[in-house]
Amino acid sequence: MADVHTHDEDSHDSAYAGLLVNDAHWAFGTDFEDPLAGVDTTVPDGVAPAALAAYCLMLGDDALVLSQRISEWCSRAPDLEEDIALANIALDLLGQSRLLLARAAAADPSAVPALAASSPVPDEDRLAFFRDDMAFRNVRLAEVPNGDFAEAVVRILLFSTWRYALFTRLSSSRDAVLAAVAAKGGKELAYHRDFAGRWFVTLARGTDESRRRLVAALDALWPLYPELFETHDVEQELAEAGVGVDPASAADEVGVVLDQVFAAAGVERPEREGLAGVQGRKGRDGGHTESLSRLLAEMQVVARAHPEGKW
Repeated sequence: MADVHTHDEDSHDSAYAGLLVNDAHWAFGTDFEDPLAGVDTTVPDGVAPAALAAYCLMLGDDALVLSQRISEWCSRAPDLEEDIALANIALDLLGQSRLLLARAAAADPSAVPALAASSPVPDEDRLAFFRDDMAFRNVRLAEVPNGDFAEAVVRILLFSTWRYALFTRLSSSRDAVLAAVAAKGGKELAYHRDFAGRWFVTLARGTDESRRRLVAALDALWPLYPELFETHDVEQELAEAGVGVDPASAADEVGVVLDQVFAAAGVERPEREGLAGVQGRKGRDGGHTESLSRLLAEMQVVARAHPEGKW
């Protein structure tokens, strides 16, 4: 019995030993390990580092901003199972974002906001917490404020169906990091799409009220859908180099999947024009809705107030 007691004490000491080491970490983000450790981060031949970084920011910002929006559902979903599911979707997107922002920083260090030389903040966290709204490159579908649960279902369905089609193509990228992120992220996105698709049909074929809310959410979000397939110059450049994906190439595939879901739900595809940009600028060019500024203010406030915070 004495030997067992000693073993338990040793295990206890070992489990908490790391907390007693004077090994400071940045208080508000990662800084525990390099997310790209062991991965070839060489920029592929014929690709401009700045263009690769910009492309990674686009995909990374999409995931980061939507992750923040979905995380706002924690403790607010209709029941515990959906609460956990939405939290997991948010965490999946956050993980994708971390890798993509780290890839952007490795490709073009000049894209990373400069802080004090003594700052412990890692590059991917600098990009997340220390850029202003006009420096973000996410599509606007990701940023608009949350509505009801039906709105969450519609947004995740549109976003994940689109992103899954992109990642399926991106898994053959000449960039090792993008290919790896897409291969893993594609499996996550397949779950996100299926989760939203099942709920879309359930709500549409449920009560009159659930159907009304679903149709209203679809109609409200649809003007943000066409932007997903508008090809930015950076996306075109990276697609031609065999590194990125032209989103327009995925439009038909995504449309077929959505039409299948709509048919199963007995819902008509909305007929609404796309949301115009601000002086011609949309999400990929840093043109956003006012809601992104509010989202970032909440997400970034503590990090900006204590940029050298450590624990």
